[in-house]
Amino acid sequence: MSALKPKTALPDDAPHVLVVDDDRRLRDLLARYLGDNGYRVTTAANAAEAEAKLEHMVFDLIVLDVMMPGESGFDFARRLRRTSHVPILMLTARTDTADRVQGLEIGADDYLPKPFEPRELLLRIGNILKRSNGNGQNDAKVAPEAVRFGAFLFRLDRGELRRGDEIVRITDREREILTVLASRAGEQVPREDLAGQGGAAQGAAANERTVDVQINRLRRKIEQDPGNPMFLQTVRGIGYRLLIDG
Repeated sequence: MSALKPKTALPDDAPHVLVVDDDRRLRDLLARYLGDNGYRVTTAANAAEAEAKLEHMVFDLIVLDVMMPGESGFDFARRLRRTSHVPILMLTARTDTADRVQGLEIGADDYLPKPFEPRELLLRIGNILKRSNGNGQNDAKVAPEAVRFGAFLFRLDRGELRRGDEIVRITDREREILTVLASRAGEQVPREDLAGQGGAAQGAAANERTVDVQINRLRRKIEQDPGNPMFLQTVRGIGYRLLIDG
């Protein structure tokens, strides 16, 4: 199932939400409601379908039902947390405190019992995205216009890498990856956030291998010793981070 679109066009940077619930009526309701409130929405009926969507698309948040046929929401969230930091809001008809604690221990960002008011879901999603994008501040983190690391200056607004007065040639994919890393300088950036959409049809594993290849090429251009990088560092089990000056 492709992403469901609201009646009015959404901006390209509209947050993308994956709704995972075996109740088709609820999926459709949430897709329409969230779409009308500025979100791009993709739906999945179970964990297996959600996993397939995650291989081909990047999401800003997952709304995940706990009680589903096959793999439960708890088990899927636990497995997902091994490789992804995408925010998760869990839905359940079970209101036991133990269930709520279990969800949060797994790594869910919030927990909403059914039945719920759609407006409350909207507010909780907004709060999660604020925390994940802006570290809990009222405004989203603003990416810098430029970052400097060693002898290099990267202009995010132009996608331009310079060493002194010399422009360093980089490919479009290298530019995309460097832009993401520079906009989140110093942070751990998961491989999936660097994968983009170019090779989605190859699957998540192939996409991650492609990212690794691009990172190695970038290192040969910016690192004095690519085998022992100072700026473009590996975060084992997660992805990469760019260390900048200042």
